[in-house]
Amino acid sequence: MKTNPKIVRKIAELRSEIANFKQRESGKADSTVGFVPTMGYLHDGHASLIRQSATDNGLTVLSIFVNPIQFGPGEDLDKYPRDEERDIRVASDSGADIVFLPSVEEMYPRRRVTTVTVDDVTDRLCGASRPGHFDGVATVVVKLFNIVQPDRAYFGQKDAQQVAVIERMTQDLNIPVEIVPCPILREEDGLALSSRNVYLSPEQRQEALVLSKSLARIPEWIAEGMNATRLIASLKDFIGQSPLADIDYVDVLTYPDLSPPDGDMPLFETDSNLLIAVAVRFGRTRLIDNRLLKPTEVGAYICSAK
Repeated sequence: MKTNPKIVRKIAELRSEIANFKQRESGKADSTVGFVPTMGYLHDGHASLIRQSATDNGLTVLSIFVNPIQFGPGEDLDKYPRDEERDIRVASDSGADIVFLPSVEEMYPRRRVTTVTVDDVTDRLCGASRPGHFDGVATVVVKLFNIVQPDRAYFGQKDAQQVAVIERMTQDLNIPVEIVPCPILREEDGLALSSRNVYLSPEQRQEALVLSKSLARIPEWIAEGMNATRLIASLKDFIGQSPLADIDYVDVLTYPDLSPPDGDMPLFETDSNLLIAVAVRFGRTRLIDNRLLKPTEVGAYICSAK
């Protein structure tokens, strides 16, 4: 699947490349365009999105852009890891056809007076702890969708709220793109892949395993008949056993509407998808992780516990 991707830094050139592809492949079965938007410092999770797009589409466009408007004051914009040469190698090995590497000036050439805001699904989780974050995400994604005009766009389920926000945004604005969520990829020891993992000290890296370990306990706790309130408390207690863990949030919500379930109802009685999401700081590094359960999976836990 290795490719020799074309490196593009200007919007006009990218549009021209995509238009040429669509004209050349018009009417063919593999004339679709897949799009993988990233902030770079690519890891195997990103590579899996690129590979999926390359399998599904005739052309795969990867964007690498550290979007300044989704970072709040005091966040890690300046320190966000960047390695363009390495990213291009990963893109090539994974099957990308075009790598779009715009500058901030190219994406925001003048003072921005338009912002895309998605309400309700941004009120909790990262939306609550990072005010304005999803305005920045939604705005840049709309810009990128308008530039690339893909048939499909690929996002990792590790950022489950981001997927929910983008799905709702595309529905509400009638943007003709299929959103394709892809599974979380993990290290062998269970830590979810993240560009921010590079910030962790060896001790913090080991302590961060408490996230995946806590999420692994969820089937057992659901089988015990826990409701959302008790499950949240159990997760906080488990994560709190790590002396380096500083909990930002732990929550249980229905998905994709991100509403709280009935706090008194045992979770095994739910007929909704459940998102169990956590955000925890280890030193200055904030990590997120989650587990997404369908009602049939919740029921299976109960049967296996009997």
